[in-house]
Amino acid sequence: MAKKDKDIITSSTEEKILEAARVVFTKKGFAGTRTRDIAELSGINLALLNYYFRSKEKLFKVVMIEKMQKLFGVISPALNDANTTLEQKVTLIVNLYADMLIKNPDLPIFVLRELNLNSEAFGSGFHPHKMLSDSFFVKQLKEKRPDENPLQFLISILGMIIFPFIAKPIFKKAIGSEKAFEIIINERRALIPKWVSAMLRTK
Repeated sequence: MAKKDKDIITSSTEEKILEAARVVFTKKGFAGTRTRDIAELSGINLALLNYYFRSKEKLFKVVMIEKMQKLFGVISPALNDANTTLEQKVTLIVNLYADMLIKNPDLPIFVLRELNLNSEAFGSGFHPHKMLSDSFFVKQLKEKRPDENPLQFLISILGMIIFPFIAKPIFKKAIGSEKAFEIIINERRALIPKWVSAMLRTK
């Protein structure tokens, strides 16, 4: 077999395993998942899965890094955009997060649950202060409101976006449908920047 063909097969097999792992880990969490569950869903045998990823822990770390990058990394370009105002950054962050969470509604629950249960094992690589410290976002916020803690300020914005998705089962029972939930999220796209603007003016 040519090396190129072997590389394609290897890549395909690894991706099949990862696709299955994303599904099973999201549904069952690290503690509730067996590597056998992932092997069965991916359509390969357990020995082959262990050949590629060695252990459940190593496979979970790959999936967890992907999920954390998706949850927290989506705002990095907005934070470091030198061509937008602070207010424009807030609107951009809100829209980026709303779009991403509509497509991945289970993402915040999965990441926060697993970090709480396994913070030492799987959360050691996450350093939000590094993402913030040298960003244009922080520079602009310090110029406008030097009394504000940038991390606290960003947490407030993200909390207003993420919380409805964490509490989605409760909200859906109250409002009745997925469509109604999306309407609420889209309303928040306009409301959150207004609330943040008011926060910036209040001392």
